[in-house]
Amino acid sequence: MYLFDSLGRAHSHNLVHGEVKSAHEDFRVDEIMPVQPSGEGEHLWLHIEKKGCNTEWLARQLARLSGVKSMAVSYAGLKDRHGITTQWYSIHLPGLADPDLSVLPEGVRLLQAIRHNRKLKRGTLSGNRFRLCVRDIKGSLDTLEQTLNNIKEQGVPNYFGEQRFGHDMGNLNQAEKLFRGEIKRLDRHERGLYLSAARSWIFNLVLSERIQQHNWNHYLPGDVLMLDGRSACFADDNSADLQQRIDHKQIHPTGPLWGKGESMARADCLELEMSIARGCSLFCEGIVAAGMDQERRALRLLVKQMNWQINDDQLFLDFELPAGSFATMVLREIIA
Repeated sequence: MYLFDSLGRAHSHNLVHGEVKSAHEDFRVDEIMPVQPSGEGEHLWLHIEKKGCNTEWLARQLARLSGVKSMAVSYAGLKDRHGITTQWYSIHLPGLADPDLSVLPEGVRLLQAIRHNRKLKRGTLSGNRFRLCVRDIKGSLDTLEQTLNNIKEQGVPNYFGEQRFGHDMGNLNQAEKLFRGEIKRLDRHERGLYLSAARSWIFNLVLSERIQQHNWNHYLPGDVLMLDGRSACFADDNSADLQQRIDHKQIHPTGPLWGKGESMARADCLELEMSIARGCSLFCEGIVAAGMDQERRALRLLVKQMNWQINDDQLFLDFELPAGSFATMVLREIIA
């Protein structure tokens, strides 16, 4: 059995209790898009506000309304249906006029429609802005204030969130069946979900172990370090200033996104990662057999532009996160 609650927390030893997502308005996400559409081209970009529906479902509705195949509709990132989100879609319409989008599904509002010469690709986002409300807080407000300050200063563990693993962590159970050969036929989407879940779980276990050892945000001999805001990594070169650069948030220790090829990690870091891998041999071997390349992910997630207000039993929280990170993992360090 896979238990997300078994993963270590970095800050929250005395969590307060509270209600998250008790209403759609309590969880707002706005995409931060680094690209501005040019105004011309065969791709129609749509800026949409949606409430109570997920990204893929709305993409299918847009394809239907536009009279195109589902593959003609793309988006930069997935958004949870529980909340209000603004995000961009693009529809490939070569030689076609703009479709009539005056009647959209309930809870969906078109903010802007503009042409561009390129499709919107997955991962184009630079990040997301979150505006959250946690209601019915119970516990020490002094502890809450201290936790929030710690997170603003130190960041949080960069876990893959529970949504990566499906309902009741079911994607991991399916990954087991896939790697044992018990599933004979899978479409590309499902296969990708199960492979991603298995690799993400290995990373989470490594990060949890480093939290237990109090070095998730400290230098460990043999570490692989990542430049802040970049995907570029470099191996431990025994520089005397590595911990200082970590403290100054210029670089971050990383963990493995398992795959084929030799690890960049060495010494104590490699030993720790291999000890986790030995307990996940089915996943590790299956991921390699699937041909996935080895990558790295930062262990620490910095929470940018973080502000909050506590009113009686409510917490209002604003912050920005880079693409690929999970706001729920910020809340996990705050709310039980």
